[in-house]
Amino acid sequence: MYLLSEAIFFPHPNEADMNGLLAIGGDLSSARLIQAYNSGIFPWFNKDEPILWWSPDPRMVLFPNELHISKSMKVVLKKSIFKITYNTCFDKVIQRCAQIKRQEQSDTWITDAMIDAYMNLHKKGIAKSVEVWQNNTLVGGLYGIDLKEKKIFCGESMFSEVSNASKAAFIHLVQQLQQQNYLLIDCQMHTTHLESLGAKEISRSKFLTYLQ
Repeated sequence: MYLLSEAIFFPHPNEADMNGLLAIGGDLSSARLIQAYNSGIFPWFNKDEPILWWSPDPRMVLFPNELHISKSMKVVLKKSIFKITYNTCFDKVIQRCAQIKRQEQSDTWITDAMIDAYMNLHKKGIAKSVEVWQNNTLVGGLYGIDLKEKKIFCGESMFSEVSNASKAAFIHLVQQLQQQNYLLIDCQMHTTHLESLGAKEISRSKFLTYLQ
């Protein structure tokens, strides 16, 4: 594990330990975050912990043309019960993602410092959000980092306050990225939810080839 200094530097992802932990410390400046995502690295740490930087092996990704939409979800989408927007309220989306209760976590990893950092990236046009509305109420959404030049979208977090809202956001985003010829969506870590949507694990080395 590497201890980062003030210099904007990361060791090669192959230096990560067996859990994917690569480095500790540094800061959440826009310059460091941009370099991290372009290098296949992302921050993930709990409140009152130092900043931890990860590059897991294997890596969970979704290739847009492998998106799986269940029959029941196709029915939901056909009914048009949701309205989908982009980047209309990034701040509300990331705050809801931080507040949502998750079974596998006792506390949020989206700290105030993380929110400020990603808000700065949003102002630069790098962090993007997808919003899901029902009866003019925000009921779901997601946010992530758009590596536009590399045609890769790095998903960070999603929330859902009514059934299927986050799925609708994800599906709509993937379909839009497919039209724009994106190579993949980085989902970072395995979850059964993402797997049900068509995401799968690939080796870190293969993932890094897409970034190069």
